[in-house]
Amino acid sequence: MNSNRSLDVAAGWITPEWPAPTNIRAVCTTRHGGVSEAPFDSLNLGDHVGDNPYAVARNRMIVGDTLQLPSEPLWLKQVHGVDVCGMDVGACYPTGDASTAFGRGQVCVVMTADCLPVIFCDKAGTRVAAAHAGWRGLEAGVLERTVESLQCVPTDLLVWLGPAIGPDAFEVGPEVCEAFILHDVAAEAAFKPSANADKWMADIYLLARQRLNAAGVTGIYGGDLCTYTDSERFFSYRRDGQTGRMASLIWMA
Repeated sequence: MNSNRSLDVAAGWITPEWPAPTNIRAVCTTRHGGVSEAPFDSLNLGDHVGDNPYAVARNRMIVGDTLQLPSEPLWLKQVHGVDVCGMDVGACYPTGDASTAFGRGQVCVVMTADCLPVIFCDKAGTRVAAAHAGWRGLEAGVLERTVESLQCVPTDLLVWLGPAIGPDAFEVGPEVCEAFILHDVAAEAAFKPSANADKWMADIYLLARQRLNAAGVTGIYGGDLCTYTDSERFFSYRRDGQTGRMASLIWMA
């Protein structure tokens, strides 16, 4: 059952299609519905990209009001690492690239604009998490670290892969390909030669599925959107350079 169908969200915001318990709420925003001016138009939620801080604050209020969030989300200072924060972190903007919540009304959130947002819950609806997986964090193990932090049997987890740069748009250097294959030779399937010499096209969705499967997670959904090619809905750092950030949020009602 998709527990998000009861959410009255802004037109165009994304609710995951996954069999989450009825008490789980999850939403990914798009670039629409806010007050920021170009090139951050309009619902930019990142306070580190050069946008007017008053516009960012207003946009975050819009998200909170629209979703009727039970508390202020745990906004992270994301650094493309593997640290996972709990809700008892004690800092307003802790440094980390994932967060977990084990209590009702605690909101996990990550911001992205090409990197992969990954949200988690267990089948019993007793824990949730959100992770930010750019290629560096993904290669270093941020998803595995998040699975461990949820403290449950991995096969009891459900995972949704949100909007990220697609396999036909994500060009990387050979060092990226080599790093993943060195970790697991199966990662070779996620890379195809680019039209540009000595470059590769990377499938970040496949890489994430491989890492999650290796960690014991089998209930994986989503992974069919591209931030780079869908300029109408999504911010994309690779496409635009200076741009805004979407947010992927999850909590227990």
